[in-house]
Amino acid sequence: MNLNWSLKELYDSFESDAFKKDVEKVDLFIKDYKDMANSICMSHENQMEKLEAYIRKNIEKNKLFEKLLGFIHLTLSVDTKNETALKYSDILEQKVSLLAEPDAKLKKWIGEVDGLDQIIGSSETLKEHSFYLKEIVEGSKYLLSEKEEAVISKMQNTGSNAWSKLRDLLTSTLMVDIEIEGKMEKLPLTVVRNMAYDKDPELRKKAYQAEIESYKKIEDSMAACLNGIKGEVITIAEMRGYKSPLDQALKNSRMDEDSLNAMLTAIKESLPVFRKYLRRKGELLGHKNGLPFYDLFAPMGEVNMEFPYEKSAEFVETNFRTFSDRLADFARKAVDNRWIDVKPKEGKVGGAFCSNLSSIGESRFLLNHGDTFSDVVTMAHELGHGYHGECLKEESILNADYPMPLAETASTFCETIVKKAAVKTASPEEAFAIVESEVADSTQVIVDIYSRFLFESEVFERRKESAVNSQELKEIMLNAQKEAYGEGLDQEYLHPYMWACKPHYYFPTSNFYNFPYSFGLLFAKGLYAEYLKRGESFPEAYDKLLAVTGKKKIADVTNIMNIDIHDVEFWRGSLRIIEEDIEKFLELSKNR
Repeated sequence: MNLNWSLKELYDSFESDAFKKDVEKVDLFIKDYKDMANSICMSHENQMEKLEAYIRKNIEKNKLFEKLLGFIHLTLSVDTKNETALKYSDILEQKVSLLAEPDAKLKKWIGEVDGLDQIIGSSETLKEHSFYLKEIVEGSKYLLSEKEEAVISKMQNTGSNAWSKLRDLLTSTLMVDIEIEGKMEKLPLTVVRNMAYDKDPELRKKAYQAEIESYKKIEDSMAACLNGIKGEVITIAEMRGYKSPLDQALKNSRMDEDSLNAMLTAIKESLPVFRKYLRRKGELLGHKNGLPFYDLFAPMGEVNMEFPYEKSAEFVETNFRTFSDRLADFARKAVDNRWIDVKPKEGKVGGAFCSNLSSIGESRFLLNHGDTFSDVVTMAHELGHGYHGECLKEESILNADYPMPLAETASTFCETIVKKAAVKTASPEEAFAIVESEVADSTQVIVDIYSRFLFESEVFERRKESAVNSQELKEIMLNAQKEAYGEGLDQEYLHPYMWACKPHYYFPTSNFYNFPYSFGLLFAKGLYAEYLKRGESFPEAYDKLLAVTGKKKIADVTNIMNIDIHDVEFWRGSLRIIEEDIEKFLELSKNR
């Protein structure tokens, strides 16, 4: 089985005629787009025809740039030093920046259209893209002048985008010195981080210490990357008129502060329950002062739960089928058609992600599969993202862009399916291991994500005044972990470099990519409870919900399932489902 993904469905190579022709098309498209902007913005006559032309041109734009940039990004994800991909990345980013000025001009024009509802009502094309247009009107008040937008877009190429690429290069090429079976070895960071899931307690601790030590080689460079990106974000958010980067993140998420605060209130109330789990896991592993960070992901239970990739794929597909054939068939298609890049390797970025490619109706999945049950869960999670894209296939590409909190819903729902289905067929010892794994993952998405939210909030606060050095970043991270984990973790063994290994802090246009994970988990838990009530009628309703996530505000999407995200009781109810899992773990652990 080939464990490297296929990108030929996008382009055969950078040398292919198709790729070169599409790069050439970009220049012609930019000229046409500028001409269209000048023509449309001359007057407010023939507004319906002009809006229809705008929609058609933006569909063309999204398809062209998604294919080109997708191919470049995916190539670099598995080969960060690929010189050709890096060259084209720079070329395309420069070209994309040329669209900022006409784009701002057009969006301002749309913001000035009188009687927009009436115009939309008289055109099928505009009706289909009603939400898209109204969101432009809403966002137009945060736009700067066309010239300023153009300057910002160009400067980002040598600013935040460049810092983000440097961060990827630093972490993907960082080799960790670690002693394995009496011999010193140099291993990629991703391989060493995967050792956190190993059965051998000595190896887990050794890997944690080696990982922490390795960051010292790049900590100042990583701090420079983070400061460059966050400083730029603060400046642009302020110029646009947002109250803060968090305010901008919420508006981009189609979410309001009241719903975030309701969720955070419930999360803070639940922290003592998670700490009980952490201390109990620590006791089971022989620790007296709480769980050390290096044992957060330690597998529990004396079972041989090894999952090579082929077994993982079969396991996921089988358990997806307990929910729906459509979901299981999608997973099989992803495996059979080589949409997945499976194993860690030098030059490959860490973690896992899914890239939905609306332009070709497919997805690609990056894993760093380490043959543990946790890797099975990660695979299910990423395939969930892909399935979300599958449910949006019939939508216009302009209606396929859903906000971050909803982005984590389908992925987390798929995790839940796999874990719940796995417990049903497991032996008592395996059930204990799976329940513990489920609780460990939930702890990451609630407690660790809360620590990341606290960290990023503090970094933005300090960055307003001055650059934050690597020492300060470590202190902020440790304080955030102490506040979130409390006595659950051994305070002597925390992770001061979590800001260096998590890529989310370095996404220039996606700040606070932390609370959406908590939202996704808790909304998915609420949906799963609904699934248990409705049974066979639920999968069809679920697919329909996913299909509208690109063209509604979050509160309107959740209302489809009669869920009110402004009500703290909804969040408490979802957290109670996790608390029940924790109680089950504590019960199962009594005689161990």
